[in-house]
Amino acid sequence: MEDVATRLTDRFGPQAASWLAEVPTVAAQLASRWGLTLGEMFESGASSVVLRCRWRDGIPAVLKLTPDRALLAKQVEMLRVFEASGRVPAVLATDAEVGAMVLEEILPGTEATDLPAVDLPERWAELLGDLHAVPVPADWPWDLRGRFAESFERVGKRLDDPKVGARIDAATWQRAIRRCETLLNTQTAPVLLHGDLHLGNVLDGGPSRGLVAIDPKACVGDPCFDAVDYVVEGAGQEGIEARCLRVATACGLDADRLLEWSRVVAPMFAVSHLAYGGPEPVLDELLTLIR
Repeated sequence: MEDVATRLTDRFGPQAASWLAEVPTVAAQLASRWGLTLGEMFESGASSVVLRCRWRDGIPAVLKLTPDRALLAKQVEMLRVFEASGRVPAVLATDAEVGAMVLEEILPGTEATDLPAVDLPERWAELLGDLHAVPVPADWPWDLRGRFAESFERVGKRLDDPKVGARIDAATWQRAIRRCETLLNTQTAPVLLHGDLHLGNVLDGGPSRGLVAIDPKACVGDPCFDAVDYVVEGAGQEGIEARCLRVATACGLDADRLLEWSRVVAPMFAVSHLAYGGPEPVLDELLTLIR
């Protein structure tokens, strides 16, 4: 609970402590109303507390609570837009006023990071095929251009950190922005993207379900984007360029374009490695790709 309190305080400030103190009471009230059987705390993110539970018919589920009610409402909307794909957890209940929702628990739930690498590109291709087949809703308000504008602004603030600025200068950052603009301006056949499809956001749903994506940040844009984090995470393993070719071939994507997207996001990966002390060989490969 101490780690959760630290993460929530970092995100929401000191008022998070009082919200967290109410979580047991709120969870008990929701359990009574929705017929849940509460279990242990699940691994929680920076903006929420997640508890394992049983839905009233015995289905394994998770109860997610957050002080950011607007964020939760947005997450529910994004999960429901992908619901027909079968590739996201089902939303079983929601209370926007409280800031709570119940989702099916994905089992066995192994993160893609820990799945066998040999057939992961093909499984990723199946995942993307189903996600990207979802029609773009009329007047969907979020697109990839806005996603990157937010990311470059948020992550770019870390260049002021001496550890980061010593290896990534303003010119490098601006080069990534220009590359991004070129790709955004040449998008064709945009699809509804998951928008945050890194390996930690993809879980094994078992033989009948396949890979399942969690925590979508759904936006409209280039289909390559939903493969780029997976590609860049090849740094320090088989290598970014080798993984890019495998993933592009499996997913039917333009390998050159996917590699160029990798050059756009690699500086963001590098910033994170520098800020949190990632392995030097991985950082070296990221910086080489950027150059």
